Amino acid sequence: MKKNALKKYREALLLSKAELARMANVSPITISRIENGLPCRMETKRKIILALGLELSEKNKIFEE
Repeated sequence: MKKNALKKYREALLLSKAELARMANVSPITISRIENGLPCRMETKRKIILALGLELSEKNKIFEE
């Protein structure tokens, strides 16, 4: 499983999974799966990074490669 900081970052912003999912235009199930370390498409990562208010160049704050 790939490690990521999505849950920690989302909780630091006081966002629920549903809120982040709505902002990123993905399903809450997708957010849960990513937080549990399952892989996702590059496009999904891009949507989440932008929804969190980050620059795409800051993707390593959330996703380790």
